[in-house]
Amino acid sequence: MSEKITPVPSCADPSDPASISLSEALARIEARVLPVHACERLPIRECLGRVNNEAVKSPHNVPPSPNSAMDGFAIAIASLRPDGITELEEIGTAYAGLPFAGSCGKGQCVRIMTGALIPDGADAVIMQEQAEVDAAGKIRIDSDHRSGENIRQAGEDVRQGETVIEAGVRLNPADLGVLASLGLSQLQVKRKPVVAFFSTGDELVAVGESLQPGKIYDSNRYSLHGMLSRLAVDIIDLGVVRDNPESMRDALTRAASQADLIISTGGVSVGEADYVKPALEELGTTEFWKIAIKPGRPLTFGQIGASIFMGLPGNPVAVMVTFSQFVEPAIEVLSGARLRPPALFRARALDAMRKKPGRYEFQRGIATLAEDGHWQVRKTGKQGSGILTSMSRANCFIVLPDDNAGVEPGDEVSIQFFDWSR
Repeated sequence: MSEKITPVPSCADPSDPASISLSEALARIEARVLPVHACERLPIRECLGRVNNEAVKSPHNVPPSPNSAMDGFAIAIASLRPDGITELEEIGTAYAGLPFAGSCGKGQCVRIMTGALIPDGADAVIMQEQAEVDAAGKIRIDSDHRSGENIRQAGEDVRQGETVIEAGVRLNPADLGVLASLGLSQLQVKRKPVVAFFSTGDELVAVGESLQPGKIYDSNRYSLHGMLSRLAVDIIDLGVVRDNPESMRDALTRAASQADLIISTGGVSVGEADYVKPALEELGTTEFWKIAIKPGRPLTFGQIGASIFMGLPGNPVAVMVTFSQFVEPAIEVLSGARLRPPALFRARALDAMRKKPGRYEFQRGIATLAEDGHWQVRKTGKQGSGILTSMSRANCFIVLPDDNAGVEPGDEVSIQFFDWSR
């Protein structure tokens, strides 16, 4: 018998040859996941957060005709003297939705309200604050004005035939306003992806039940449900799956029959009671199962039939980190949206941070604006992957790349916000 123990790579090591990089994992996910094909046509008020399936072209100019950007007086610039004051006769009023019926000639002006059509003959609007009314009712205007002033030209916002929203865009409130400005009442959008999820483990107890020795409450399903509820997906909660091969195979089979994406938490490591990976390999395929990140190294990615599978670690913080970095991008691709890299900001570290080169780390931080207008960030305390309060107190990840060898106070680091309310 050898006098020495030969350890195998573990999550305690700074690197593992069997782990793939964060960027490679994302590339494989993007290559494997296919967008849902089915679509539905919805009233535009129901399209917020949904992914547009077809490019939208404007059927007309917006605005359709020149109109006033101000309350004031519509005039012909040619009426003004090149210097000094010009007195004009007010011949009527133009309201939004009730145009002036006549024509504005030389020496004349039309009282006009914001949004009203520009009368024939007029080519400028003088703000009411820049004009005077004399005792005789004449409108006095100086020479410091130009043609086109305070006029919204036809097609200034959108020209007829212009593409205003590309396919694959996740629609925001401004998009809905643009659609309404075009007179569109409905839009074809991708259907919501269906996501089924479950926790694994004989030690898990439902909230509200008494806690016996060796048992813990199942927090992961609540975190997952909360994160999924923020996204445009339909959710199926399959509860807790017990630690035996039959239960795991049954859960995966049921999930694959209903969902585009299956998410599990726990049971994806190398322990004797980890049944997720063997069941996945029996029912489908495994693309990878270890990523060089912390926390979240044991993440299994594969496929069962047409369903994508993502087996997340069991530790609560690792669940939330891997969800944000890998599950959300997968859902974006499933939804038919264009995948964008996460927004990173530079911040000054207020704490020292221990780290060895070899893998990405996502430490939890609280970012605030310093008096000089720059971001600064401090850790939320202990950073263990089981310390869920480190996420609850945080508003950002402190992203330390694989070549980082530690951080000293005052060093610049990258941060990725996930909760602006904290």
